[in-house]
Amino acid sequence: MLLEALSSAILGLALALGAYRRLSHRLPARVLVLPTGVAGALFGAFVMNTALDAGNLLTMLLGAAIVSVASLSLLLRPAGRLRRSATA
Repeated sequence: MLLEALSSAILGLALALGAYRRLSHRLPARVLVLPTGVAGALFGAFVMNTALDAGNLLTMLLGAAIVSVASLSLLLRPAGRLRRSATA
């Protein structure tokens, strides 16, 4: 159990660091991005553990990666300026 939690937290941290390094202009401060990635990965591992009744480490890491990426994607800002039409 400890190995699964630690490995999913490291995976979430690595995904958050990668996202921040690649998309730093579209993400908020690093202080918010890193814990979001770790928390998403831990929650994803918990959900997969609950749904599949423990077992395979690979499936738990897959669930951790999916939820971590999904939670990090919620932090993204639009790339350009928002343009409004004159009629709106």
